[in-house]
Amino acid sequence: MKLTGTQIRHLRGLAHHKRTLVTVGLSGLTEGVINELDSVLTAHELVKIKLPAGSRLEKQTMLHQLCTSTTATSIQLIGRIGIIYRPGEPPLIPLPGITRST
Repeated sequence: MKLTGTQIRHLRGLAHHKRTLVTVGLSGLTEGVINELDSVLTAHELVKIKLPAGSRLEKQTMLHQLCTSTTATSIQLIGRIGIIYRPGEPPLIPLPGITRST
């Protein structure tokens, strides 16, 4: 899903107060981590992920792989914390610039 700058800023603001719900351990991206992330995204739409220590490029690659595996969108990566978003059906989080049809 392609998000505008305004929508990304809105999602970053919402994620600021959220707790980390998924932690990727030293084993890396296992099937269990991907399945857990998928179920958490279904329930919450906006998720903070704690990644293992490593170079920035390794963390960016890992976040990209998680987004690809779960059809989510990467919102932000700061240090070891990544934020991803996948809208539900119907979306739980209203985004600026998108009108809801009832």
